[in-house]
Amino acid sequence: MKSFKLLLVAVFATLLVIPFTALAQEEGATEEAATEETTQQEDKTVTLYLFRGEGCSHCAEFEEWIESIQGEYGSLFKVVDYETWNNQDNAKLMTQVAEVRGENDDQLGVPYIIIGNKSWKGFAEDYKAEILEKIQTEYETPVADRYDIMKYVDTDKKEEKEVVSGTDVVVALVIVAVICGVGFGLYKARKSTN
Repeated sequence: MKSFKLLLVAVFATLLVIPFTALAQEEGATEEAATEETTQQEDKTVTLYLFRGEGCSHCAEFEEWIESIQGEYGSLFKVVDYETWNNQDNAKLMTQVAEVRGENDDQLGVPYIIIGNKSWKGFAEDYKAEILEKIQTEYETPVADRYDIMKYVDTDKKEEKEVVSGTDVVVALVIVAVICGVGFGLYKARKSTN
């Protein structure tokens, strides 16, 4: 009988711990989401996606121009660069981006520049004003309302493995402990009755 009471106390104590563990996990997720949202709000920079080829003269011309405007406009944008001539994954990504945008990838070349919902194929002098205007317009648009093409592209790179958190491990250990405790309690109860 003493073993049975001990078993009941152990089960009751374990049942008390489980809700607090779940609550801690939920609070951690909420804090994580709030931190991510704050970071996004603070980082208002516009993302300029650049698909380029190593050795491409038009790409080099674009990169020189971008470098030349860094002093005046650099705080408004960041460049995410994908070299496509020597990197098959980046070339595939460029094709996928073009498909999502509804653009014919047969006429696709580098540099391929994307800001928000607008793209440019190649680079010419008259693109400069358009690109600057788009950077400024996007910068003035709230971050949550901006269009980001990469959210709509299904790539292997976007497939992330689920990571087991420390809280998940604790919950699993508590469950195992409860099962072991119940099993041990039943074993002791049977042994004492025999």
